Amino acid sequence: MKRMGKGKPMKWLETIELRSAGSNNKSVELHLRKLINNINMEAEKREIKFYTNALIDSDFCIHFFHNTEEIEKDGSRLGQSIVSALKEHGLVNHSIWLIFK
Repeated sequence: MKRMGKGKPMKWLETIELRSAGSNNKSVELHLRKLINNINMEAEKREIKFYTNALIDSDFCIHFFHNTEEIEKDGSRLGQSIVSALKEHGLVNHSIWLIFK
C-alpha cells in the first residue's frame, strides 16, 4: 500500500533497528560496513545515517530519510533487502515514520 502526497513530495523516515544475538558483534559490524558501502552506491537522493547504541554494543540502527511523492507502507525496496540481510544476526525492527504536523 502506498500513501500519496497529492503531487507534492513528502518527507518520511524509515528505521531499521538490529539487536544482534550472541557475542560476535565484530562480525555484525563487518556485515553492516559492507551494507553501508553498497547503500552509499544505491542511495540516490536519500540521506542515510547509521548508529550504534551508546550503552549496548549489540544494538545498531539505520535511518533513511526520504522525500518522495509516495510513501511505501512496508518500506523501500532497499530497506526491505537490508532487513532480510540482517535477520540472520538477531532481532530486526523495521518501521516507517511520517513528520508530525
